[in-house]
Amino acid sequence: MTELDLVGHSIVEQAATLFAQLDALPADSRIDVINEIRTRLHHHSPMRNEPVDCVLWVRQDHVHANDYNPNVVAPAEMDLLKLSITADGLTQPIVAWPVGTTEDHTTYEVVDGFHRTQVVKTVGNVRDRVHARMPVTIINPDRTGRDDRIASTIRHNRARGEHAVAPMAEIVTELSRQGRSDTWIGEHLGMDPDEVLRLRQVNGMAEAWADRQFSEAWEIA
Repeated sequence: MTELDLVGHSIVEQAATLFAQLDALPADSRIDVINEIRTRLHHHSPMRNEPVDCVLWVRQDHVHANDYNPNVVAPAEMDLLKLSITADGLTQPIVAWPVGTTEDHTTYEVVDGFHRTQVVKTVGNVRDRVHARMPVTIINPDRTGRDDRIASTIRHNRARGEHAVAPMAEIVTELSRQGRSDTWIGEHLGMDPDEVLRLRQVNGMAEAWADRQFSEAWEIA
């Protein structure tokens, strides 16, 4: 065993002694302490730039849906998701971003995992099993802007389920109004130029061509 191995083994043994004290805490307090430990470990992890390196169990009423997700899951697939979570357990965290902090808690907005949050919140045996908590991982801090969060949601979603056309058109229009070019929208949402243009046209030709430059109309002399 190398010197580094000895040091590592010693750290693990010391941690195990401290962790044994966790069993004396009530479940709710134990979860909060474990969250804090995970957060501090995350700061020292070589993988700290990867959100999945730190998953926290957040109270369900502190996690809220966003207002732009266009992903649609059919009833049959939703039932399958409920069965999966009920039978297999929660295997994926909710991807979220902190949108508000008080003295008592932080509120999170879902970036990816809306339907998982619905199952956890509404299926009684699941909710009880996880002590009314939600497994949350925090998206990278450079995704703070609403446009970045929207783009991230779409990227997470496009390989799963279907996007309803009207909500997607609203998203493209909103990003355009925020000053994002068709090129940016296409690159960040995984669309080709024609798809971006078609979605802009759903909300009307005026919106679709609002930022285009045209020559002056001819006049008959």
